[in-house]
Formats: sequence, structure tokens, C-alpha cells
Amino acid sequence: MGKIGLGLNLEAVRTSHKSFEWAVQFASELGYEYIEPMVHWGRELLSEARYFHSVSMLDDPFRIRNACEKFGVKLSAFSSHSQLSKPEIAVEYLKQAARFAKECGAPVINTHEGHKQTWTTAEEDWVLIRYSIMEAIKVCEPRGIRLGLETHQTYSLSIDGYDRILSLVDSSNIGANFDTGNAYLGGFDPVSWLDHIKHRLVHMHAKDISIEQSDAERGKVMGTAVGCACGDGVIDWEKIIAILKTIPQDIVMSVECGTLDQAARSIDYLRKLIK
Repeated sequence: MGKIGLGLNLEAVRTSHKSFEWAVQFASELGYEYIEPMVHWGRELLSEARYFHSVSMLDDPFRIRNACEKFGVKLSAFSSHSQLSKPEIAVEYLKQAARFAKECGAPVINTHEGHKQTWTTAEEDWVLIRYSIMEAIKVCEPRGIRLGLETHQTYSLSIDGYDRILSLVDSSNIGANFDTGNAYLGGFDPVSWLDHIKHRLVHMHAKDISIEQSDAERGKVMGTAVGCACGDGVIDWEKIIAILKTIPQDIVMSVECGTLDQAARSIDYLRKLIK
């Protein structure tokens, strides 16, 4: 059976106004083995000033590699979300992310299909999404980079829609970046859904949802930016981990929470269950 690793999506540092390097050190000191950084195009004022954790893909990719080596962590994936239904954004963004990931040592780049456009039909959206995936995977495949498609937006937050997205392009480098919290807020049981797609899993967002958020938003939203600390919410982590222990591939549970304290409590909680 595969290994279950624990990682931190660096969104946990977003509201703390800290740099990427600070975030890597923070994750390492908590005991996380992996990190999932966010990458972006161009230049962004707060990132340039080191008040934000995201890294520009115009930077030297060895900035990420060197920080990971310095603080003893590995990359589980890039948070490289772009709207697959908008090829003018997604195609070049994901191609650059794949090239950047290869130099940094990130095995997966994560994305999703995006919000529904007002001027397209559903069938037109499927053509646009397939086009973006096809263009991206042609850059991913020769570099050994996997494209993680997330349960997040217009079509992926249904079981049938997610199956269809995962099957639009025939490639072993395409897989599921399953987000437990988004699946739950979409009105589904994340345990049974994970069991359904576990053979396609390449990465996982370990996102818990508080009772308050569940009561206010379940069935009304298409995912959420971050969750609460794992163990504080509604997700049955014992069952999630039990499924992960049955699959042959290594999987990183990348914790998606909103604060430094939640990041600390999440690893304490999940580490005990995994062991």
C-alpha cells in the first residue's frame, strides 16, 4: 500500500502577511513533510514586498527548491488554479506551471474548471475545458508532471461531472485532486465520493468544514477558499484515512485551513489518526 504524507497548503499563512520563505519554515517547524505553494503570473505587490506567500513564475524556480531544501520539506504540488473553461487564461498559465514545477521538483500542478461563463452553453464549456486540459497535458507528460483536477466549481462539484472532467483527455498524467471540504459543501458525502475516485487520486486537499459554515453554506456554494482545523469540523477523517490506506499510490493530504493555529492543530490531529 502507498504512503500517506502530511502537507500544508500555504494558504494557512495568507492572512498573516508573511513571505513564502517564512511560510516554508513555519510548516517545517510544525512537522509537515510537504508544502503546497501557490504560484502566479507576473508581479504582485504584496508578494514582491514579502508580505504574501505566493511566488511569481517569473522568479527563479530555484527560489522554491532552495527554500524546501533549507527547511527540510518537499513539494506535494503547486496550487496553480486557473479557469479551464477560459483557455486564454488556463493554457499558458498551466504550461508555465508545468515547466516551473519540473525545475522546482513539484510532482503535481492543481487546477479546476472555473466559474460558468454567461455567454457559453454547457456543451461549449466542455469543449473549452477539454482544449485547456489537452494543451496543458502536452507539456506535463514529457516532464512527468501530473495534472490534478480539483472538486471545486461549476461541473466538478457533482460526481458525474467530475468523472467526465477526469475522462475528457486520455492520459495517465491526469488525476484527481480531491477536496474533502468542497465535496461536502456541494452536498455530497466526501467519504463515499473519495471511495468512488480513489483509483484516480494524485493529491488531496484535507479541508474540514466547521458546523457554522456547514449550516450556512452547504448546498449553496461551489467550494470555499479554506476550512477550519482538521478535527474541528464535520469531516470523518478516520474513514477518509482508512480509504487512503487501501490504495497503492502514495498520497499527500495537503491541509487547507485559514490560520497558523489551525495549521498546528490539524497536523497534531491527523498525525495521530495516520499512525
